[in-house]
Amino acid sequence: MQIIKYPERSDWTKILARPVFDAASLNNTVGAVLSDIKERGDKAVYEYEEKFDKVKLNSLFVSKAEIDDSENLVSDELKAAVRQAKENIEKFHRGQIFETKKIETTKGVTCWQKAVGIEKVGLYIPGGTAPLFSTVLMLAVPAKIAGCKEIILCSPPNKEGKIHPAILFAAREAGVDKIFKAGGIQAIGAMAYGTESVPKVYKIFGPGNQYVMAAKQLVSLKDVAIDMPAGPSEVQVIADETSNPCFVAADLLSQAEHGVDSQVVLTTTCESFISDVLYEIESQLFELPRRWIAEKALQNSKLILLKDNREIIDMTNEYAPEHLIIETAEYMDIADEIVNAGSVFLGNYTPESAGDYASGTNHTLPTNGYAKAYSGVNLDSFVKKITFQRITKDGIRNLSGTIEVMAENEELFAHKNAVVLRLKDKE
Repeated sequence: MQIIKYPERSDWTKILARPVFDAASLNNTVGAVLSDIKERGDKAVYEYEEKFDKVKLNSLFVSKAEIDDSENLVSDELKAAVRQAKENIEKFHRGQIFETKKIETTKGVTCWQKAVGIEKVGLYIPGGTAPLFSTVLMLAVPAKIAGCKEIILCSPPNKEGKIHPAILFAAREAGVDKIFKAGGIQAIGAMAYGTESVPKVYKIFGPGNQYVMAAKQLVSLKDVAIDMPAGPSEVQVIADETSNPCFVAADLLSQAEHGVDSQVVLTTTCESFISDVLYEIESQLFELPRRWIAEKALQNSKLILLKDNREIIDMTNEYAPEHLIIETAEYMDIADEIVNAGSVFLGNYTPESAGDYASGTNHTLPTNGYAKAYSGVNLDSFVKKITFQRITKDGIRNLSGTIEVMAENEELFAHKNAVVLRLKDKE
């Protein structure tokens, strides 16, 4: 990990840069695969599954028998944990249900909105280095609450052509309609364009590596909506002399083990704390089964010593982390000034892993600085809001002058005439 002490503000952008592939090369590779899937459908998906996931499939569709068998392959302990997490996620997201309110903007003019679930949604669940069955709950539960009519899921199979049983179990518990064996770019392309097996959807959700993120962005240009550009995972921890270095090290490592392109950042005003955290990282790292992944990710990571909390707040808002953990004595003072972050975890006893799994908040969050403009996935992500308006004869009279003047000044006289004719109506 790189230790940086009191950097100049002019250097912050460079210091906070995320690890990325060559964008031109990445987009060329992704674009070529997407075009092939659009042209050849299932045949191309099968070929890319063999090339990228090293598996020769006879069918992309996951059968009911496979889904039913998953329950026998998942421990009772894990089944109970999945159900508890589902209950909390459901409770939090039900609290976001939109309430329609009719507003009379002018006497006789009433406007309102109705929230409608997006009819067809596609969920991408990574399964390469870790089977993210928790992401199934984070996406399928709010989709079900929103009233989406068709929920399909794509996840990469293993070399035996099987999707991890925990993913299948979570999908069944959360109400997913159809599941397909497809990973990476080919999964995004199949859901965006539709193939002989995979239905075309209206919006694609889910995190992934840089290839998945690039594929989502490319298909979103004209073919399908996406939740957000969710790429490699990241966390920033804010700590002070009162923080527990053992906890902080664990939080940094829990993010680092996600993938080799993950990034972790520690910001503090206490120089001695950096040494304490480094010691804890070395101690804990040795015990991790995914040590090699975490070690790679730590090469992209920074321990940054800053002058005061003002600098920490400003740097945080510039970085716009996917996950932000504030483990300082006066954490609310800092939290109140954070305007750019995906999800914020407050205090010594709120690890990011709680939000990843079971506290109830959603863990599908904007990365790579997109938290400056994007929210994390929530119930609104799965609905569209349709506006309605109803105007009485008195209402159009009350509003007519404003409409006519504005239309005339925009030189749109048919717009004006649509009002004038109604005012002349004798009925």
